[in-house]
Amino acid sequence: MAVSKQTARVKRKSTKRKSSATAAALGDLLFEIGTEELPYQFVPLALTSLRESAERLFKEHRLTHGPMRVLGTPRRITLLIEALAPRQAPVVKEVMGPSKAVAYDASGNATRALLGFMTGQQIEQQDVEVRQTPKGEYMCAVKRDPGRPTTEALSDLLPQLVTSLTFPKSMRWNETGVKFARPIRWLVALYAGRVIKFQVAGVAAGNRTWGHRFLTGSGRSSGQGMPVKDVKSYLKVLEQHGVVPDPGTRRAMILTQLEALAKSGHGSLHPDEDLLAQAIYTVEYPQAILGTFNPQYLSVPKEVLMTAMKEHQGFFSLVKKDGSLLPAFISVTNMKLRDMRLIQEGNERVLAARLADAKFFFDEDRKMTLFDRVEKLNGVTFHQKLGTLYQKTERLMKVVDQLADTLGHRDVCRRAAQLSKADLLTGIVGEFPTLQGVMGGEYARHDGNSPEVSAAIAEHYLPKAMESGLPKSSAGKILSLADRLDTIAAFFHVGIVPTGSEDPLGLRRHALAVVRLIIEGPLAVNIVEAIRYAKDLVAQQGFKTGGSADFVEFIADRLRYYVRTVHSFREDVVDAIVKPALQHAREGTFDLIDLLERMKALQAVTTRTEFDPLMVGFKRAHRLVEKEKWTKEEVDPGLFQHPAESELAKMLLEAKTLLPSFLAASDYEKALNTLVRMKPVIDNFFNGVLVNAEDERLRANRLSLLCAVDRLFSRVADFSQISVQGA
Repeated sequence: MAVSKQTARVKRKSTKRKSSATAAALGDLLFEIGTEELPYQFVPLALTSLRESAERLFKEHRLTHGPMRVLGTPRRITLLIEALAPRQAPVVKEVMGPSKAVAYDASGNATRALLGFMTGQQIEQQDVEVRQTPKGEYMCAVKRDPGRPTTEALSDLLPQLVTSLTFPKSMRWNETGVKFARPIRWLVALYAGRVIKFQVAGVAAGNRTWGHRFLTGSGRSSGQGMPVKDVKSYLKVLEQHGVVPDPGTRRAMILTQLEALAKSGHGSLHPDEDLLAQAIYTVEYPQAILGTFNPQYLSVPKEVLMTAMKEHQGFFSLVKKDGSLLPAFISVTNMKLRDMRLIQEGNERVLAARLADAKFFFDEDRKMTLFDRVEKLNGVTFHQKLGTLYQKTERLMKVVDQLADTLGHRDVCRRAAQLSKADLLTGIVGEFPTLQGVMGGEYARHDGNSPEVSAAIAEHYLPKAMESGLPKSSAGKILSLADRLDTIAAFFHVGIVPTGSEDPLGLRRHALAVVRLIIEGPLAVNIVEAIRYAKDLVAQQGFKTGGSADFVEFIADRLRYYVRTVHSFREDVVDAIVKPALQHAREGTFDLIDLLERMKALQAVTTRTEFDPLMVGFKRAHRLVEKEKWTKEEVDPGLFQHPAESELAKMLLEAKTLLPSFLAASDYEKALNTLVRMKPVIDNFFNGVLVNAEDERLRANRLSLLCAVDRLFSRVADFSQISVQGA
């Protein structure tokens, strides 16, 4: 017993020593790229790019590691990796060469074939081994790579991380010609406390970082930077010198400060994620300040004031419980002083000038009605190949007329269409383009137009993105749809179509908006007829055609994206419904709402246990019919020799009787259930009947039965697109 306990203690100590040795062998990596101030939009993009590049490169270089983090401020992009292995993982690569019989001559000497193989693989003869294969014995080059030390690998890898970062815009700032978003000023590269030596853009990596530009201490920090030993000391040094490197921490600090100041200002914060992101990535140490402005400016529409505060100054707005604006704002600065009144007063002075400009534009704009501006749209180019905004307005009025034939609201939509682009000539929209439409609605109300017309104008640029809401009014939905249809039809007519990832005119965004407006509206619109009519209007204005791109396929592509994103439909389910619908589009119909209902029903039925076996039987029938190019459905019951043939014919007749009424009523659940019930008889048919019988009459009759099955299923969907195991 004593010996056993002593042995166990020895084993535990040995295990602990091994574990400690392993842990000691691992090291943390600190890699910081210090720059001139980056635009706030660039920082989150750089962090995402850095993480993705690091994960890929470390995997390619066989460097195993623990958790990976990225941190960033306007002046630094940082990568932290825990428990990075001390060297690359070893690897053995084998490359097959010539056969053994060819590799050696009768005397056992290496032939030119073997020597050439060795030269090509850059190996010596001791690295060649014989491998037994099904074709006999072959020579094999065995390359054993024990892996380089991590410090050596990082010297090559870290510069690649810098140059692999992508930005919306880059610059060259010195003779090295290296491109980056802003000049690189310092690099910190430490692995297990040791500096990794390399250079990028003439900047040598070291162990010194820099703190906040204004809040940092004097001496070492201001001139030579601050030395760091490891990740822990790096984070501590930054904290001591006014830098919060973690965007998540800065976000929490900002939100806490915003909520506290909003409460002290007797209001609540108007939520704005874009503005919050701007604040997070503009500062290294956030400090929020509450300011006020003259209540006289509250006579200007809330949207104008909020836009002026956001776009010009990056200020947050405060609102009352009823949603009305308070004469107050909150700014997030990169400074923390004992007395913040100087910054507050400066913010208030600058904002007062901005709001005075906005009020001036607003007052001046209302001296002319929207209707009086419409004629002036003749002087504004819509596109060099598509004339003026006045010509677009003329088309838009006719498109809404055509849509109103089935959707209603003709008078409201027509008047709103006539005035919808006039606000582009106003001072406010010239100053704040994001307020187009919004100001049109405001000025339309001021001019005495009905609330319905004003609302339609205000909403007709919605939805602006996948996440944004639709117009609330019916007229707003119709006008928005008409505007998108005209834009797509016009550009397709003159041959301007998105290619690859390029879409400078945002036509994919317009097409996605069309899909959402019709489906979520919902708006009962024949998209084929509507776009053909819109294209005809463009042609009638004399614009030359420049291409023959399929606009329905373009809409269908956005429909695919929409249903995958919103409804998480299977890819094969989407194809099974959309592909046959595109064929029918040539006949003049492409019903987005109906297609969605078909997809929902098909997606639901794919979860049933009998669906995959049904598809196996259907696909067998489909392949036989397709292979034989069989088109005859005439079946002669007198030629049946097996009960399974009669059962299938009987079930087919029953299904053909029921299916049309279900499809006419758009009851796709019942339609699919009708097909699912055919599974046993299809299985029995293939189990009991030889389709390719020697008797040509029997063979033809059985193929006709299968052709009838194929045609029946195709009335619901193209089930050949469905992927199932065993099919």
